[in-house]
Amino acid sequence: MNRFFKSGIAGLALCCALSPAFAEGTIKTALDGTFAPHAMPTLDGKVEGFNVDLVNLIGERLGKTVDLTSAQFSGLIPALQAKTYDFLAAPVTVNAERSANLLFTEGFMDTNFGFVVPAGAPDYASLEDLKGKTIAVNKGSAYDSFLRGKEAEYGWKIESYGTNTDAVAAVLAGRADANLAGATVAAWAVKQNPQLKLSYEYPTGLVWGLAFRKDDVEGRNLVDKAIECLKTDGSMAKLSEKWFGVTPVAGTTIVTPTKGYGVPGFDGYVEDDHAPSCALK
Repeated sequence: MNRFFKSGIAGLALCCALSPAFAEGTIKTALDGTFAPHAMPTLDGKVEGFNVDLVNLIGERLGKTVDLTSAQFSGLIPALQAKTYDFLAAPVTVNAERSANLLFTEGFMDTNFGFVVPAGAPDYASLEDLKGKTIAVNKGSAYDSFLRGKEAEYGWKIESYGTNTDAVAAVLAGRADANLAGATVAAWAVKQNPQLKLSYEYPTGLVWGLAFRKDDVEGRNLVDKAIECLKTDGSMAKLSEKWFGVTPVAGTTIVTPTKGYGVPGFDGYVEDDHAPSCALK
C-alpha cells in the first residue's frame, strides 16, 4: 500500500543534472516496513523508523514529494529494476554481488554486529572476552552463521530462536549471557529495555547504501549529495540518537561523507573531488 509523505522545500537545495525520474516533482521509493527500527508499522496504519525519516529528509533537501511504499524486502529489487521505484529507501548491504547489478549511494551507516547483555554484566571489549558464553541469536540469520563459523575458536554455546525478540528475551530471562544481532537492532532493543545494555560491536567493514538502477547515475549522484548534506548538517546524528539512542562517534560512516559518489572499492563508484555541501551550486 502506498504511503505519501509531503516534503517541504529546504532553504538550501542540492543541484546536479537530473535523471528523468528526479526531474519530476515526486520521487518513488520503497522499503521493508517490518525491519525495526529502520521501518515499522504504526497503530494508524502508517510506517515509521530511521529510514523513513532519512528518505523524507532527502526529499526535503531536494524539494521533492516522497511517495514511499512499504513492501516485502524480497520484492524490492525486482520492482526497482522494473522501474516501479526510482530507488530503494531500504537499507541494503553493499557488496560485490549486489554492486554488479545495482548502483549505490555512499554508505549511510556501517553494518556492524552488536552484542546485547544484561545491564549489570561486565564490559566486553572483544570476541575473546565472550569466550565460553551462551549467546542467543535469531535462527538462520547472518549472525547465527557468524557465531557458528567461530564456535570452535571461541567455545561459546549458541542458542537459536525463531525471532530476535525471543533471543533478547532469553538474555532478559538469564538463559543466555548475550544476544547477537545487527548493531542498530541491538541498539533498538536496549533503547526499549533498561535491563539491557549495548556491549561489544564487531566491525564487518561493510556499509548500507541506497540502491538505484545501473542506468540512473544522475539520480544516484543527486541522492548521494543529499546524504552528504545530512551528515554534515547534523541530521544523521540526530536520527541515530532518536532511533538508536546512540550518539555517533566521529569518523563513523553515519556522520562522515565519503569522497566521490558511491562506495569505494565496489562497482559503480566514481571518484570525484566535490566538497560535501547543502548549498545550491
